[in-house]
Amino acid sequence: MTKLLRIALIADVFPPLRSSGAVQLRDLSLEFIRQGYKVTVMIPSYDIDEAWSLEDMEGVEVLRLKALRTRDIGYIRRTINEFLMPFAMLHNLRKSPLSNMSWDGIVWYSPTIFLGPIANSLKKTNGCRSYLIVRDIFPDWAVDMGLLSRGLPYRFLKVIERYQYSIADVIGVQTPANLPYFDSWARAPERRVEVLQNWLAEAPDIGCSISVADSPLAGRTIFVYAGNMGVAQGMGILIDLAERLHDRQDIGFIFVGRGSDFHVLCDDAKVRELDNVIFYDEIASSEIPGLYAQCHVGIVALDPRHRTHNIPGKFLSYLQGGLPVLASINSGNDLADIIDREAVGRACLDHSVETLRRLAIECVDETTIDSNMSARCLSLSAKLFTPKSVVKQIIAAFK
Repeated sequence: MTKLLRIALIADVFPPLRSSGAVQLRDLSLEFIRQGYKVTVMIPSYDIDEAWSLEDMEGVEVLRLKALRTRDIGYIRRTINEFLMPFAMLHNLRKSPLSNMSWDGIVWYSPTIFLGPIANSLKKTNGCRSYLIVRDIFPDWAVDMGLLSRGLPYRFLKVIERYQYSIADVIGVQTPANLPYFDSWARAPERRVEVLQNWLAEAPDIGCSISVADSPLAGRTIFVYAGNMGVAQGMGILIDLAERLHDRQDIGFIFVGRGSDFHVLCDDAKVRELDNVIFYDEIASSEIPGLYAQCHVGIVALDPRHRTHNIPGKFLSYLQGGLPVLASINSGNDLADIIDREAVGRACLDHSVETLRRLAIECVDETTIDSNMSARCLSLSAKLFTPKSVVKQIIAAFK
C-alpha cells in the first residue's frame, strides 16, 4: 500500500473545548500533519449559524458540522441528541465543500458511541479501512457506577455500541486489561484489537493565571488535581484525605476544573473548614504546564466501582510535567502496575482514606529525597505516551 494521503478523523470533542479528549485529538491531528498526511477533523457543533464551518488549524482542516447540543443538558435529551448527531453531521457534510472529497482512511474516537453511522458511510463511500480509538467501555462503566441499570436504556445503548464496533477493522484500546472485552469481536476475519496507548504532545510552559506563591498555600508541598470532577472520579475521598492531613502545615491541595461534583466538593471543603484546600475554575490547556511547574504531586482519582480500565489523560500530563502521581483507583487497574513498575508515585486500590494518607506522605517524602523522580516521570512520558508513536501505529493498521 502506498502512503496514505488523506485521513478523516471523526470525534465529538475538539478545541476550543478544554477536555482531555479535545486536547488529545488536537495533538493527534497535528502529528498526522507532521508525518506528512492530510487530515480533516469532523466534529459536531451546535453553536454555528450555518450547516458547516471550515477552518484551518496549523494545516489541519477542521470541519464543524451543525448538530444538536449534547453537553450540559439532561441525560434523556443528551441521548436523543447524540443518536441524531451522526445523521445531522452526514446531512450537513453533503452541503459542505468537502462533500465529494475522498479519504484513504477513517479514524474515529469513542466516547461517544454514536458516531458509527457517519464513520460507516465514509468507509463505504471511499472503500477504505477504519480505525476506532476506544477510550472507555460504555455503557458498561455507567452500570458499574450505578448511573444506569441493565434495563431497556442499557440494551438500547448496547445495540449502538455493538454497531459501532462492527464498522471498525481495527480497535485500539488503552490498556491490556481491555483486550478480553473484545475477544468475541476479534474472532471475525480481518478484525484486530490492539493496545493503543494514550498520548499527549509536549507543551511549553507559558505561565499560568493561577499563582500558588500568592495563595494561602505558598511554600507548601502541593498536591494538584486538574480535570473533570464528576461521578466517575469518586473524588470525595480526596476531601477526606485533605482533612486527615490538615495538621500537616507543609502540605496543600489544589483542585482545578469543572464537572457535576465541582461545587459539591468545594462546599464540602468549606463546611469542614479546610484551609489546606483551594478550588479554581477550569483553565486553558495551554496554562496547565505553568500550573504543574508550581506543584509537586499530581492526583488521579477513579471511583472504585469501575470494572473497566483506563489511563486518564491527566496521568500523562502529570508525567509530562515531571510530577509523580498519587492515584486512588479501582482494584486491578493497569495504571497501578505502571505506577509501581516505573516508580513514578503511589497507587491506592482499597479506597481507604488511611491507606491514601500513608501513601500521600510517602509521596511527599520521596519527592524530597529522590532526585531522579522527576526524570523518571519525564522519561516514561517520552517512552510510552507520544502522539508520534500513535500515528505510526494507526497508519500501520491501515496497511
